Amino acid sequence: MRKKEVELVLAPELAFDAQQLEHEILRSANLKAEDVKFLHRVKRSVDARGRDVLVRVRADVYLDSPPTELLSPVYHYPEVTNSKQVVIVGAGPAGLFAALRCIELGIKPLVLERGKDVRSRRRDLAALNKEHSVHPDSNYCFGEGGAGTYSDGKLYTRSKKRGDLQRILQILVQHGATPDILFDAHPHIGTNKLPKIIEAIRETIRSAGGEVLFDKRVTEFVVEQGEMRGVVTQDGQAYMGEAVILATGHSARDIFELLYASQITVEAKPFAMGVRVEHQQSLIDSIQYKCADRGPYLPASSYALVHQTHYQNRQRGIFSFCMCPGGFIVPSATAPGEVVVNGMSPSRRDSRFSNSGIVVAVELEDMDLQQYGPLAGLRMQQALEQKACQLAGGTQAAPAQLLQDFTRRKAGGQLLETSYQPGLVAADMNALFSEDMGYRLREGFKAFGNKMRGYLSNEAQIVGVESRTSSPVRVPRDRETLEHVQVKRLFPCGEGAGYAGGIVSAAMDGERCAEMAALKAGVSLKK
Repeated sequence: MRKKEVELVLAPELAFDAQQLEHEILRSANLKAEDVKFLHRVKRSVDARGRDVLVRVRADVYLDSPPTELLSPVYHYPEVTNSKQVVIVGAGPAGLFAALRCIELGIKPLVLERGKDVRSRRRDLAALNKEHSVHPDSNYCFGEGGAGTYSDGKLYTRSKKRGDLQRILQILVQHGATPDILFDAHPHIGTNKLPKIIEAIRETIRSAGGEVLFDKRVTEFVVEQGEMRGVVTQDGQAYMGEAVILATGHSARDIFELLYASQITVEAKPFAMGVRVEHQQSLIDSIQYKCADRGPYLPASSYALVHQTHYQNRQRGIFSFCMCPGGFIVPSATAPGEVVVNGMSPSRRDSRFSNSGIVVAVELEDMDLQQYGPLAGLRMQQALEQKACQLAGGTQAAPAQLLQDFTRRKAGGQLLETSYQPGLVAADMNALFSEDMGYRLREGFKAFGNKMRGYLSNEAQIVGVESRTSSPVRVPRDRETLEHVQVKRLFPCGEGAGYAGGIVSAAMDGERCAEMAALKAGVSLKK
C-alpha cells in the first residue's frame, strides 16, 4: 500500500471549496488525479489564533487501493422479525443506535417512544412556539429522535474511549448525513436535516423486522424475581423482552419518579443550570475572526469559555454549554407552568443570532438531599423553571435582561430583538437565582468579557432558564455488565441514566448497552 500524507494550511476559500481543496492536496503531493486511487480527507479545522484566519487540512493520498475500512462501509441489517426481542424505551440517539446494533447482532428491537413521529411532532412544536401550548409527551425534548432532533446536531465528543466514534458518523452518513461530518474537526448536521436522517433510521429498523411504536409512555415496570422482564405503557399494553434498555433522556422526570416509587435504585448526580446568552453572530465573528465580515467561506464562529468562581469558600465552575452559532433559542419545557430554554442551529448556521448556555455547576452539597433524597437535583430544576415561568407571566415567554445590566445588578431596560419565538419579558434576572448562583453568573460573565473583548455589553442579553444541561439523576449500573446494580436485565442508557452528554456519546452508549443486552439474551457478539 503506497500513500502520501499531506498537511496543508490554506485560506478559507480554498479549504471550503471541494474542487479547490482537492487541487491543493494533489498539488502538495506532486500528483495528478489519474495517479490517485483514493483521496482520504482526514481532518479540517479552522485556526483563528493568528492575524489571518487559516484552515488546517490533513489528507492521505493512496496510490494503490486503500484499506477497506476507509471505503465508506455500508452496515447491513439482517431480518430479525422472529428473533429474540429486547425492549428499548426511548427513540433518541441512544435508543435508535441501540436498536440498530441489536439488529446487527440478530436481536429484534422493540422501540417504545412516548412522543410522536418526527413529522407529527412538528405541529406540537409550532403550537408551543406560537400558542404557548406545552404537550407533555411531544415537545423539543420528547418525540422521535429525542432532544437531539431539534438541536444544533453537534457530533463531537470527549467520550471517544466509550465506543467507535467514526462508526457512529458512518452510520449517520449511510442514513443521509453529509460526508463532511467524517472530515470536519467539529462536525454538525443541523436541525433542518436531522429529521430526515431520523426517519431513515426508523425505516432501517422496521425494514429489518424491528418495531418502533409511538405514543407509548411507560407507566410501569414488570419486575420478576429481581429481573426486568418488560414494561407497561399508558394504554395498559404490556411489552416483554429478554432485556429492557432504558434510554429515556434527561428530561423524563416521570421515569425517575417511577423508578424511585418502584424502589429501583437511583442517585442524585451533579449537573448545571444558568441562562442562555444571545449575541449577534456578526459580533462573535468579529471577536473570533478579528475581521468585520467573515465572508462566504468561513463557518459561523463559536466559542468555549470556562471560569472558576468562589463564593463562601465553595468553588464552582461556570462554563459555556451547547453553543449554537447562527442559531435560535427554543422553548424546551416538558410540562405547563415551567419555562426552559435551549439552543439549536440549522445546517448552514445562517441565523443572525448566536446563543450559548452559560451555566453554573451544581454539586451534591448544593442540593437538599435530606428532604428530597436522590430526586433533590430534579426538584431544584423544577423550582427554578417554575419561578422563571411565574416571573415572565405564566406563558412560554421567557424572562430576559440585557447582559451588562445583569452583571451590574441594574434594573433592566428595553430588550433586544431575539430569535426566541414565544417572546421575551424584561425581568430582573438576579431575582430569579439564589444569591450564590447569581453571584457566580455575574463573575463568570465579567471574566468572559475579559477573555473576549466586546462579549460583555448591552448588545447581548440573557434569557432564562437553561436548566436541562444533563440529567440531575443517575440510574446506577455495573461497570462491566452495564446492568442496573439492583435489577438484572435492566440496562440504563444514555443521557437520562447519566452516562452520556450529547448525540454521539449517547449513540455509542446505546450500542454498548445493546451488546450487553444481547449477551444477556444468549447471543454472541459479532465482530
